[in-house]
Amino acid sequence: MQRPNAAQYAYGSAVVVLATAALLLLTGATGPPAIAAACLAGLLLGVLVAVTMPSATRAVKTPDTTGPGSGNDAVRVPAAQVGAGADARTGS
Repeated sequence: MQRPNAAQYAYGSAVVVLATAALLLLTGATGPPAIAAACLAGLLLGVLVAVTMPSATRAVKTPDTTGPGSGNDAVRVPAAQVGAGADARTGS
């Protein structure tokens, strides 16, 4: 399962807060069971929004698992280092 991104957290949290506030104001809930039900409904709605929101998927680089002999048997040799030695400063 893919981890949620920042936008999913932000939209889900905003929906939880706004939906819970709207439900509490519209229903006029005053008792603990009614308040708990409104909070649970807001939480479920926020989770639903966060889960169904499309996420930006990127291709993930995976290591080559074919093992040795995959056709790339060249050995990399570091290039010769060019420094600013005495001959580079004098121009000779």
